[in-house]
Amino acid sequence: MTTELRRLRNYINGEFRDAADGRTIDVINPATGEVYATSPLSGQTDVDAAMEAAAAAFPAWRDTTPSERQKVLLKIADAFEERAEDLIAAEVENTGKPVALTASEEIPPMVDQIRFFAGAARMLEGKSAGEYMEGMTSIVRREPVGVCAQVAPWNYPMMMAVWKFAPALAAGNTVVLKPSDTTPASTVLMAEIIGAIVPKGVFNVICGDRETGRAMVEHPTPAMASITGSVRAGMQVAESASKDVKRVHLELGGKAPVVVFEDTDIDKAVEDIAVAGYFNAGQDCTAATRVLVHESIHDEFVAALAKAATETKTGQPDDEDVLYGPLNNANQLKQVTGFIDRLPAHAKVEAGGHRVGDKGYFYAPTVVSGLKQDDEIVQNEVFGPVITVQSFSDEAQALEFANGVEYALASSVWTKDHARAMRMSKSLDFGCVWINTHIPLVAEMPHGGYKKSGYGKDLSAYGFEDYTRIKHVMTSLG
Repeated sequence: MTTELRRLRNYINGEFRDAADGRTIDVINPATGEVYATSPLSGQTDVDAAMEAAAAAFPAWRDTTPSERQKVLLKIADAFEERAEDLIAAEVENTGKPVALTASEEIPPMVDQIRFFAGAARMLEGKSAGEYMEGMTSIVRREPVGVCAQVAPWNYPMMMAVWKFAPALAAGNTVVLKPSDTTPASTVLMAEIIGAIVPKGVFNVICGDRETGRAMVEHPTPAMASITGSVRAGMQVAESASKDVKRVHLELGGKAPVVVFEDTDIDKAVEDIAVAGYFNAGQDCTAATRVLVHESIHDEFVAALAKAATETKTGQPDDEDVLYGPLNNANQLKQVTGFIDRLPAHAKVEAGGHRVGDKGYFYAPTVVSGLKQDDEIVQNEVFGPVITVQSFSDEAQALEFANGVEYALASSVWTKDHARAMRMSKSLDFGCVWINTHIPLVAEMPHGGYKKSGYGKDLSAYGFEDYTRIKHVMTSLG
């Protein structure tokens, strides 16, 4: 007996459609390794149709008032709460994440973020009108940019979709959103929910692979391309968008340093860092993956962290006592395994370092010590449940090691010395610095990095403003 696969479809101009040429991609549940659905492998015809729909819908949506857009976004937030169980079920099949943590750690912030941007729609700021030249009055208009081509990642398919569409719609733009080819289910369900609330063409979802994303970015219609993904993908998007000078918004990789000084409460730091490193199987660009510990407490800290790793559980979505589920796909399992297989002789695996079971893509909580600054696993993003540990001798060396990577998204400092924490937060070259904590996010504060972690901000008023353009209007008083 065979189970019929679910058939996911694109959502274009208010209706669900298969890819124009009928091509599909198998969608695999990473907790089982088995195919559970098919989704469209969209091509140029599908991209053209979605862009045409978004472009046609833009003038009317642009001309809605901020209060009207606010009402729409608040309805979307309410609808997400009402359909929370359905969204969770779709996301769990997408990712294999624990059901309980998906319900507690994703749905509430998603809904809150949508409501934040609903409010932001009515809080646009700019210079006051005035006579900056004699006989002339100047005003500043803040307008939507137009159609936005958006590509979401597979690590947080639902939440990253919210980070894309909520500020874009709040600012008066229309959207063509592509989920990852491995995690389309929750985004297609979002299209069903949102489509019942917004006018036709305002929100469109097309499924597909890298070539689908490339076609979206290279399409002449969008005024802006926004992607959350790898550095490689971000570089390709920036290059493609440069051909017609599109705006680009990039949230890329991370390699967050976690700087632990000798006055830190080791037990509390280990507990919090283990959660921040292993949550979502470490598949988070802000994860606490690269720990730098003062040499005087290094051995004690490593022993405590290794013990915490052995006590951290991974397992099936309905297991209530697991912190994280599987890696997202077979390629990601291969990548994480490769980092461990290629460790230099001076490195030591203190805990984990192996696959868990032979069903799905589970990997054990891992701690690696004895590393040097130029080691591959220190310099490159693993994106798995792997925490590396290095020692440092003083504040200067801690900063040298922390800043000595190509990523610059997030970081944390652990110390009871307020002045030292302030010095470190000033000198750490990262878009976020947490002090005595790691990974909390709030809708009101910006998220985004520097260097190869990309540019542009998600969340906050800064993220909202990224989806607007500025126009100066000057009128003669004569």
